[in-house]
Amino acid sequence: MQHDDAPRPLVIGHRGAPGYRPEHTRSAYELAFALGADAVEPDIVATRDGVLVLRHENEISGTTDVADRPEFAGRRTTREIDGTALTGWFTEDFTWAELATLRARERLAALRRSSASFDGRFPLIRLRELFEIIDIAADQQRRMLRMVAEFKHAAHFDALGLPLDELFRAELEAAGWGRGDERLIMEAFEPTLLERLGARGIRGKRVLLIEGSGAPWDLVLEQGRAAPRYDSFVTEAGLLGLAGRFDGVSVGTARLVGETRRQRADAAGAPLSGAELVDAAHAADLEIYTWTLRPENRFLSGRFRRGTVRAAFGDWAGEFAEIIGMGVDGVFVDHPDLGVDVRTMLSEAR
Repeated sequence: MQHDDAPRPLVIGHRGAPGYRPEHTRSAYELAFALGADAVEPDIVATRDGVLVLRHENEISGTTDVADRPEFAGRRTTREIDGTALTGWFTEDFTWAELATLRARERLAALRRSSASFDGRFPLIRLRELFEIIDIAADQQRRMLRMVAEFKHAAHFDALGLPLDELFRAELEAAGWGRGDERLIMEAFEPTLLERLGARGIRGKRVLLIEGSGAPWDLVLEQGRAAPRYDSFVTEAGLLGLAGRFDGVSVGTARLVGETRRQRADAAGAPLSGAELVDAAHAADLEIYTWTLRPENRFLSGRFRRGTVRAAFGDWAGEFAEIIGMGVDGVFVDHPDLGVDVRTMLSEAR
Protein backbone atom coordinates (compact mmCIF):
# COMPACT_ATOMS: atom_id res chain seq x y z
CA MET A 1 0.00 0.00 0.00
CA GLN A 2 1.35 3.43 -0.95
CA HIS A 3 1.74 6.06 1.76
CA ASP A 4 -1.22 8.44 1.72
CA ASP A 5 0.42 11.80 1.20
CA ALA A 6 -2.33 13.26 -1.03
CA PRO A 7 -2.84 17.00 -0.53
CA ARG A 8 -6.25 18.42 0.38
CA PRO A 9 -8.77 18.84 -0.96
CA LEU A 10 -8.85 15.61 -2.89
CA VAL A 11 -9.21 16.28 -6.60
CA ILE A 12 -11.69 13.69 -7.84
CA GLY A 13 -12.05 12.96 -11.54
CA HIS A 14 -15.83 13.13 -11.99
CA ARG A 15 -16.59 10.03 -14.08
CA GLY A 16 -12.97 10.15 -15.17
CA ALA A 17 -12.00 13.19 -17.23
CA PRO A 18 -15.15 13.93 -19.27
CA GLY A 19 -13.90 17.37 -20.21
CA TYR A 20 -11.53 15.52 -22.54
CA ARG A 21 -12.95 12.03 -23.16
CA PRO A 22 -16.46 10.50 -23.03
CA GLU A 23 -17.30 9.81 -19.39
CA HIS A 24 -16.96 6.41 -17.74
CA THR A 25 -14.58 5.03 -20.34
CA ARG A 26 -11.19 3.47 -19.71
CA SER A 27 -9.59 6.37 -21.56
CA ALA A 28 -11.36 8.93 -19.35
CA TYR A 29 -10.27 7.22 -16.13
CA GLU A 30 -6.67 6.67 -17.21
CA LEU A 31 -6.42 10.27 -18.37
CA ALA A 32 -7.81 11.53 -15.04
CA PHE A 33 -4.94 9.94 -13.15
CA ALA A 34 -2.40 11.09 -15.74
CA LEU A 35 -3.67 14.66 -15.16
CA GLY A 36 -3.11 14.39 -11.43
CA ALA A 37 -6.47 13.28 -9.98
CA ASP A 38 -6.28 11.72 -6.51
CA ALA A 39 -9.43 9.67 -7.11
CA VAL A 40 -12.07 8.93 -9.73
CA GLU A 41 -15.81 8.69 -9.34
CA PRO A 42 -17.78 5.96 -11.12
CA ASP A 43 -21.57 5.96 -11.27
CA ILE A 44 -22.69 2.38 -10.61
CA VAL A 45 -25.78 0.69 -12.09
CA ALA A 46 -26.63 -2.96 -12.73
CA THR A 47 -27.37 -5.20 -15.68
CA ARG A 48 -30.08 -7.84 -15.89
CA ASP A 49 -27.53 -10.52 -15.00
CA GLY A 50 -26.19 -8.66 -11.97
CA VAL A 51 -23.03 -7.09 -13.40
CA LEU A 52 -22.16 -3.63 -12.11
CA VAL A 53 -21.47 -1.26 -15.02
CA LEU A 54 -20.36 2.35 -15.12
CA ARG A 55 -22.91 4.74 -16.60
CA HIS A 56 -24.24 8.14 -15.56
CA GLU A 57 -27.74 6.66 -15.35
CA ASN A 58 -29.39 3.33 -15.97
CA GLU A 59 -31.07 4.99 -18.99
CA ILE A 60 -28.27 4.94 -21.58
CA SER A 61 -29.57 6.56 -24.78
CA GLY A 62 -27.62 9.76 -24.10
CA THR A 63 -24.29 8.10 -23.34
CA THR A 64 -24.12 5.20 -25.81
CA ASP A 65 -24.98 4.35 -29.40
CA VAL A 66 -27.79 2.01 -28.33
CA ALA A 67 -30.44 4.02 -30.24
CA ASP A 68 -28.57 3.31 -33.47
CA ARG A 69 -28.46 -0.45 -32.92
CA PRO A 70 -31.37 -2.12 -34.77
CA GLU A 71 -30.91 -5.33 -32.79
CA PHE A 72 -31.89 -3.44 -29.62
CA ALA A 73 -34.75 -1.34 -31.04
CA GLY A 74 -37.29 -3.51 -29.23
CA ARG A 75 -35.74 -2.76 -25.85
CA ARG A 76 -36.88 0.86 -25.92
CA THR A 77 -39.46 1.35 -23.21
CA THR A 78 -40.92 3.76 -20.68
CA ARG A 79 -40.15 3.17 -17.04
CA GLU A 80 -40.65 5.08 -13.81
CA ILE A 81 -37.33 5.88 -12.13
CA ASP A 82 -37.52 7.50 -8.71
CA GLY A 83 -41.01 8.80 -9.42
CA THR A 84 -40.28 10.16 -12.91
CA ALA A 85 -41.33 8.52 -16.17
CA LEU A 86 -38.41 8.07 -18.57
CA THR A 87 -38.37 6.64 -22.06
CA GLY A 88 -35.28 4.98 -23.47
CA TRP A 89 -33.03 1.98 -22.98
CA PHE A 90 -32.20 0.74 -19.47
CA THR A 91 -29.22 -1.26 -18.27
CA GLU A 92 -31.43 -3.66 -16.35
CA ASP A 93 -32.91 -4.87 -19.66
CA PHE A 94 -29.51 -5.96 -20.99
CA THR A 95 -26.95 -8.58 -20.10
CA TRP A 96 -23.36 -7.47 -19.70
CA ALA A 97 -22.44 -9.33 -22.89
CA GLU A 98 -24.96 -7.19 -24.77
CA LEU A 99 -23.87 -3.90 -23.21
CA ALA A 100 -20.24 -4.73 -23.99
CA THR A 101 -21.06 -4.43 -27.70
CA LEU A 102 -22.09 -0.76 -27.33
CA ARG A 103 -19.83 2.25 -27.69
CA ALA A 104 -19.71 5.33 -25.47
CA ARG A 105 -20.76 8.84 -26.44
CA GLU A 106 -20.10 12.21 -24.83
CA ARG A 107 -23.20 13.24 -22.87
CA LEU A 108 -22.57 17.00 -23.25
CA ALA A 109 -21.67 16.92 -26.93
CA ALA A 110 -23.02 20.39 -27.73
CA LEU A 111 -20.70 21.96 -25.15
CA ARG A 112 -17.73 19.64 -25.46
CA ARG A 113 -16.98 19.10 -29.11
CA SER A 114 -13.46 17.86 -28.40
CA SER A 115 -14.66 15.09 -26.10
CA ALA A 116 -17.46 14.24 -28.52
CA SER A 117 -14.88 13.73 -31.27
CA PHE A 118 -14.08 10.44 -29.50
CA ASP A 119 -17.67 9.17 -29.77
CA GLY A 120 -17.82 5.56 -30.86
CA ARG A 121 -14.19 4.76 -30.09
CA PHE A 122 -14.50 3.31 -26.61
CA PRO A 123 -16.58 0.43 -25.25
CA LEU A 124 -18.48 0.51 -21.99
CA ILE A 125 -16.65 -0.89 -18.98
CA ARG A 126 -17.75 -2.70 -15.85
CA LEU A 127 -16.76 -1.90 -12.29
CA ARG A 128 -14.27 -4.75 -12.17
CA GLU A 129 -12.15 -3.06 -14.82
CA LEU A 130 -11.94 0.18 -12.86
CA PHE A 131 -10.38 -1.56 -9.86
CA GLU A 132 -7.65 -2.75 -12.24
CA ILE A 133 -7.19 0.73 -13.73
CA ILE A 134 -6.73 2.24 -10.27
CA ASP A 135 -4.29 -0.44 -9.14
CA ILE A 136 -2.15 -0.07 -12.27
CA ALA A 137 -2.09 3.75 -12.10
CA ALA A 138 -1.19 3.65 -8.38
CA ASP A 139 1.74 1.34 -9.06
CA GLN A 140 2.93 3.50 -11.94
CA GLN A 141 2.66 6.78 -10.04
CA ARG A 142 3.72 5.34 -6.65
CA ARG A 143 0.95 7.08 -4.75
CA MET A 144 -2.37 6.14 -3.21
CA LEU A 145 -5.28 6.51 -5.61
CA ARG A 146 -8.91 6.23 -4.58
CA MET A 147 -12.34 5.30 -5.85
CA VAL A 148 -15.38 7.40 -4.93
CA ALA A 149 -18.17 4.99 -5.82
CA GLU A 150 -21.60 6.52 -6.43
CA PHE A 151 -24.58 4.17 -6.31
CA LYS A 152 -27.47 5.16 -8.55
CA HIS A 153 -31.15 4.35 -7.95
CA ALA A 154 -30.57 1.72 -5.27
CA ALA A 155 -34.25 1.39 -4.32
CA HIS A 156 -35.17 0.89 -7.98
CA PHE A 157 -32.63 -1.89 -8.38
CA ASP A 158 -33.73 -3.46 -5.09
CA ALA A 159 -37.23 -3.83 -6.49
CA LEU A 160 -35.75 -5.71 -9.46
CA GLY A 161 -33.86 -8.14 -7.25
CA LEU A 162 -30.51 -6.45 -7.97
CA PRO A 163 -29.25 -5.16 -4.59
CA LEU A 164 -26.35 -2.84 -5.36
CA ASP A 165 -24.77 -3.22 -1.92
CA GLU A 166 -24.60 -7.01 -2.18
CA LEU A 167 -23.28 -6.92 -5.73
CA PHE A 168 -20.69 -4.31 -4.74
CA ARG A 169 -19.39 -6.33 -1.81
CA ALA A 170 -18.79 -9.27 -4.15
CA GLU A 171 -16.88 -7.04 -6.56
CA LEU A 172 -14.71 -5.63 -3.76
CA GLU A 173 -13.72 -9.09 -2.64
CA ALA A 174 -13.03 -10.27 -6.19
CA ALA A 175 -10.80 -7.24 -6.76
CA GLY A 176 -8.83 -7.86 -3.56
CA TRP A 177 -9.77 -4.51 -2.05
CA GLY A 178 -11.37 -6.15 0.98
CA ARG A 179 -14.14 -4.58 3.07
CA GLY A 180 -12.16 -1.96 4.95
CA ASP A 181 -9.90 -0.47 2.33
CA GLU A 182 -8.91 3.14 2.97
CA ARG A 183 -8.88 3.77 -0.77
CA LEU A 184 -12.67 3.52 -0.86
CA ILE A 185 -15.27 6.27 -0.46
CA MET A 186 -18.94 5.43 -1.09
CA GLU A 187 -21.70 7.92 -1.82
CA ALA A 188 -25.40 7.86 -2.59
CA PHE A 189 -28.47 10.09 -2.54
CA GLU A 190 -30.28 7.35 -0.59
CA PRO A 191 -29.23 7.00 3.07
CA THR A 192 -30.70 3.49 3.34
CA LEU A 193 -28.17 2.19 0.83
CA LEU A 194 -25.28 3.78 2.76
CA GLU A 195 -26.48 2.16 5.97
CA ARG A 196 -26.67 -1.23 4.29
CA LEU A 197 -23.13 -0.89 2.98
CA GLY A 198 -21.98 -0.33 6.56
CA ALA A 199 -24.05 -3.25 7.82
CA ARG A 200 -22.31 -5.51 5.31
CA GLY A 201 -19.00 -4.70 6.94
CA ILE A 202 -17.71 -2.46 4.16
CA ARG A 203 -15.74 0.10 6.12
CA GLY A 204 -14.83 2.67 3.51
CA LYS A 205 -16.05 6.20 4.10
CA ARG A 206 -19.76 6.75 3.50
CA VAL A 207 -20.94 10.11 2.19
CA LEU A 208 -24.54 11.30 1.77
CA LEU A 209 -25.15 13.19 -1.45
CA ILE A 210 -27.38 16.23 -0.93
CA GLU A 211 -29.51 17.20 -3.91
CA GLY A 212 -30.47 20.82 -4.45
CA SER A 213 -34.18 20.11 -3.87
CA GLY A 214 -36.58 17.29 -3.11
CA ALA A 215 -36.13 14.35 -0.76
CA PRO A 216 -34.27 11.01 -0.87
CA TRP A 217 -36.33 8.56 -2.91
CA ASP A 218 -35.83 5.65 -0.50
CA LEU A 219 -37.29 7.77 2.29
CA VAL A 220 -40.16 8.93 0.09
CA LEU A 221 -41.04 5.28 -0.55
CA GLU A 222 -40.95 4.62 3.18
CA GLN A 223 -42.50 7.80 4.60
CA GLY A 224 -44.33 9.49 1.75
CA ARG A 225 -44.78 13.24 2.18
CA ALA A 226 -43.29 13.04 5.67
CA ALA A 227 -39.88 12.15 4.23
CA PRO A 228 -37.19 14.67 5.25
CA ARG A 229 -36.12 17.09 2.54
CA TYR A 230 -32.50 17.31 1.44
CA ASP A 231 -32.42 20.86 2.79
CA SER A 232 -33.03 19.52 6.29
CA PHE A 233 -29.73 17.63 6.25
CA VAL A 234 -27.67 20.81 5.77
CA THR A 235 -28.90 22.71 8.80
CA GLU A 236 -26.83 22.60 11.99
CA ALA A 237 -29.25 20.12 13.53
CA GLY A 238 -29.35 18.04 10.36
CA LEU A 239 -25.58 17.79 10.14
CA LEU A 240 -25.32 16.82 13.80
CA GLY A 241 -27.94 14.14 13.13
CA LEU A 242 -25.75 12.64 10.40
CA ALA A 243 -22.66 12.56 12.62
CA GLY A 244 -21.87 9.01 13.62
CA ARG A 245 -24.12 7.61 10.91
CA PHE A 246 -21.98 8.68 7.98
CA ASP A 247 -18.56 10.16 7.37
CA GLY A 248 -19.47 13.12 5.24
CA VAL A 249 -21.84 15.00 2.97
CA SER A 250 -21.46 16.08 -0.63
CA VAL A 251 -23.28 19.12 -2.02
CA GLY A 252 -23.65 20.81 -5.37
CA THR A 253 -21.55 23.91 -5.97
CA ALA A 254 -24.70 26.05 -5.96
CA ARG A 255 -24.92 25.57 -2.18
CA LEU A 256 -21.47 27.12 -1.88
CA VAL A 257 -21.28 29.85 -4.51
CA GLY A 258 -24.64 29.98 -6.27
CA GLU A 259 -27.11 32.84 -6.23
CA THR A 260 -29.79 30.75 -4.48
CA ARG A 261 -27.78 30.57 -1.29
CA ARG A 262 -27.90 34.35 -0.89
CA GLN A 263 -31.66 34.43 -1.29
CA ARG A 264 -32.06 31.94 1.57
CA ALA A 265 -29.34 33.25 3.85
CA ASP A 266 -31.62 35.24 6.16
CA ALA A 267 -34.58 32.87 6.23
CA ALA A 268 -35.38 31.33 9.61
CA GLY A 269 -34.39 27.66 9.67
CA ALA A 270 -32.87 27.93 6.21
CA PRO A 271 -30.23 25.44 5.11
CA LEU A 272 -26.65 26.55 5.59
CA SER A 273 -24.55 27.62 2.62
CA GLY A 274 -21.10 28.76 1.61
CA ALA A 275 -18.26 28.72 4.14
CA GLU A 276 -20.82 28.53 6.95
CA LEU A 277 -21.96 25.14 5.64
CA VAL A 278 -18.38 23.89 5.35
CA ASP A 279 -17.56 25.01 8.90
CA ALA A 280 -20.73 23.47 10.32
CA ALA A 281 -20.02 20.12 8.63
CA HIS A 282 -16.53 20.07 10.09
CA ALA A 283 -17.89 21.04 13.50
CA ALA A 284 -20.15 17.98 13.29
CA ASP A 285 -17.08 15.86 12.49
CA LEU A 286 -18.21 15.34 8.90
CA GLU A 287 -16.15 15.74 5.76
CA ILE A 288 -17.67 17.84 2.99
CA TYR A 289 -17.28 17.41 -0.75
CA THR A 290 -18.72 19.41 -3.64
CA TRP A 291 -19.74 18.66 -7.23
CA THR A 292 -19.07 19.57 -9.96
CA LEU A 293 -16.35 22.14 -10.71
CA ARG A 294 -16.59 22.89 -14.42
CA PRO A 295 -14.98 25.70 -16.41
CA GLU A 296 -17.67 26.41 -19.01
CA ASN A 297 -19.92 29.46 -18.63
CA ARG A 298 -22.91 27.13 -18.76
CA PHE A 299 -21.97 25.72 -15.35
CA LEU A 300 -20.34 28.65 -13.57
CA SER A 301 -22.32 30.83 -11.21
CA GLY A 302 -23.28 34.18 -12.72
CA ARG A 303 -20.51 36.33 -11.31
CA PHE A 304 -17.83 34.06 -12.77
CA ARG A 305 -19.22 33.90 -16.32
CA ARG A 306 -17.42 35.77 -19.06
CA GLY A 307 -19.23 36.60 -22.28
CA THR A 308 -22.36 34.89 -23.57
CA VAL A 309 -21.02 31.73 -25.21
CA ARG A 310 -22.17 28.83 -23.05
CA ALA A 311 -19.35 26.51 -24.10
CA ALA A 312 -16.62 29.13 -23.56
CA PHE A 313 -14.52 29.03 -20.42
CA GLY A 314 -15.32 31.76 -17.94
CA ASP A 315 -13.40 32.71 -14.81
CA TRP A 316 -13.21 29.09 -13.76
CA ALA A 317 -10.05 29.66 -11.74
CA GLY A 318 -11.86 32.29 -9.67
CA GLU A 319 -14.79 30.02 -8.85
CA PHE A 320 -12.56 26.99 -8.21
CA ALA A 321 -10.36 29.05 -5.88
CA GLU A 322 -13.32 30.41 -3.91
CA ILE A 323 -14.70 26.92 -3.35
CA ILE A 324 -11.37 25.31 -2.48
CA GLY A 325 -10.58 28.23 -0.20
CA MET A 326 -13.63 27.41 1.93
CA GLY A 327 -11.82 24.32 3.19
CA VAL A 328 -13.79 21.54 1.49
CA ASP A 329 -12.32 18.06 1.74
CA GLY A 330 -12.83 17.04 -1.88
CA VAL A 331 -13.84 18.55 -5.21
CA PHE A 332 -15.31 16.71 -8.17
CA VAL A 333 -13.98 18.06 -11.46
CA ASP A 334 -14.51 17.26 -15.14
CA HIS A 335 -11.03 18.58 -16.01
CA PRO A 336 -8.75 17.15 -13.28
CA ASP A 337 -5.72 19.19 -14.33
CA LEU A 338 -7.61 22.44 -13.71
CA GLY A 339 -8.53 21.38 -10.20
CA VAL A 340 -4.95 20.38 -9.45
CA ASP A 341 -3.65 23.69 -10.85
CA VAL A 342 -5.88 25.81 -8.60
CA ARG A 343 -5.12 23.69 -5.53
CA THR A 344 -1.39 24.10 -6.22
CA MET A 345 -1.77 27.84 -6.74
CA LEU A 346 -3.57 28.28 -3.43
CA SER A 347 -1.10 26.08 -1.60
CA GLU A 348 1.89 28.05 -2.91
CA ALA A 349 0.20 31.35 -1.98
CA ARG A 350 -0.10 30.36 1.69
